[in-house]
Amino acid sequence: MDAHLSQIREALRSQDGYALAAALTPAAPANDPTRLHTLYRDDITLNAVQAEIRHAVTYHDGVKLSKAERTAWTEVFGNHWKAIVEIVNAEQGRERDSSWTKAFEAWKEVLNALIRGYQTSVFEAWSIPCLYVGGNYLRKFAIKADKQAEIQQGSVTFNAGFQDDIVGALDQHETLEEAGRQINRIYTLCITDRAPLEESRKWGVYYVTNLLFKTYFMLNRISLCKNVMRSLQTTEPDLPPLDAFPKSQQVTFKYYAGVIYFLEEDYAKAEQYLTSAYELCHKDAQRNRELILTYLVPCHLVTTHTLPTPALLAPYPRLQALFTPLSRAIKRGDLGAFDAALTAGEEEFIKRRIYLTLERGRDIALRNLFRKVFIVGGFEPLKEGQTEEQRIRRTRIPIEEFAAAVRLASRVPGGEVNGGGFGAEEIEQDEVECLLANMIYKNLMKGYISREHGKVVLSKGGTAFPGTGV
Repeated sequence: MDAHLSQIREALRSQDGYALAAALTPAAPANDPTRLHTLYRDDITLNAVQAEIRHAVTYHDGVKLSKAERTAWTEVFGNHWKAIVEIVNAEQGRERDSSWTKAFEAWKEVLNALIRGYQTSVFEAWSIPCLYVGGNYLRKFAIKADKQAEIQQGSVTFNAGFQDDIVGALDQHETLEEAGRQINRIYTLCITDRAPLEESRKWGVYYVTNLLFKTYFMLNRISLCKNVMRSLQTTEPDLPPLDAFPKSQQVTFKYYAGVIYFLEEDYAKAEQYLTSAYELCHKDAQRNRELILTYLVPCHLVTTHTLPTPALLAPYPRLQALFTPLSRAIKRGDLGAFDAALTAGEEEFIKRRIYLTLERGRDIALRNLFRKVFIVGGFEPLKEGQTEEQRIRRTRIPIEEFAAAVRLASRVPGGEVNGGGFGAEEIEQDEVECLLANMIYKNLMKGYISREHGKVVLSKGGTAFPGTGV
């Protein structure tokens, strides 16, 4: 206990918010792995703990706190000691009725004491990191409490996958919902502060925003994230710039903002945020980079028709399995293989909320198929006075040639014809005309359909398929 009190006292003396947050953290530091158990084993009462804390922050040189500050920090760290007892009990099951729910409730008292200190203007802005620690661990204990409740009720649905923050993983999440409400209180506390920026609680906004994003995504409450984004946009001129925060917080914010825009189908903004997150992300943070690419790859497919290279996906076997078959099918214009790859990864694509975006890759695959028809069609006959270098490609192509290509490309692996979509054996010319019209409308092809002659008249001069170099 003495070492812990010394840490608190020194942090208060030097007004070091990060050191004070470290003292508040309910996890053992690397240099003191037994700290929680030491605090737990101290056979003292709450009154004795509070007396020790009050003495530590009152009667030592250099610690200059007002009476209100001493009282408030004594309450915070007294509740902290009570929470540590419940946390250790929950970890080891020392008591018959010990649970993560009790640990959550005890830690919520720590957070409430912190919030009261800021609401009454007792705590200064330098101690803001403590608010982040309070909200962060409240969320973690809530997840453990909900998971424990599911196990006890025999209905375990907790997702052990690689992206728990994006995929709503809990069927019963009353505790996490309560954590979300408490974290939202912190957010309001920070964003509504009217103090000058250099001493404002607004320096905690992006830290708490990231906690809200993680919580709301896990609760599958994306609409609440959109409310937070609108709030940030409204107050952005009064906020510290995002690049003034640690890179880890920048990456987290840009990742979630990118996913939010992705789900709104604003792919241009999503690509902007996700690309920035990927560039800022540390090269050794493989899991985080994988999460970003999960959404950045579909974004690029829609916005620039760009497919991921093998080198990009090489470090991520899971992404290789998901995206490589689709990329290969799109590149070849193989509609049957595209359908098979989309079906094979359907469960994972839906879980990650990228299925509908990847489905748009069918248009790119069809464009590549029609481009092959155009290339195979060869060149117009040489006119008088023309040289080989001046020869132009055939631009009047019978619709039946496109129909034949669709029939061939719609065969799924194994040789069978895909009976859905445009995989029917006897595809009608009207259906092919519809596909061609959609390609032209979406600017994937340039030209027009001449129904009278049963042909497609494509643009000359290398612009028949924009952006493909043909």
